[in-house]
Amino acid sequence: MSDSLFDDESISFAILINDERQYSIWPETLPVPQGWQRTQGPLSRQECMDWLAHHWTDLRPHSLRTAEEALAS
Repeated sequence: MSDSLFDDESISFAILINDERQYSIWPETLPVPQGWQRTQGPLSRQECMDWLAHHWTDLRPHSLRTAEEALAS
């Protein structure tokens, strides 16, 4: 069994987003780190994982996606 707070199914989590449009689950009990904003929550850990699986299908940073799209056009 993991001792990580991030694996604890008994607590609530938030989903955070950064400027590169990357996401993270984050325990509700911890302050939001600099450079990140709350976008969803409070949710269970499983609800967060389900939301991420449905909404975050391209894991590349936004700046990389933008650069690749510019090269393709």
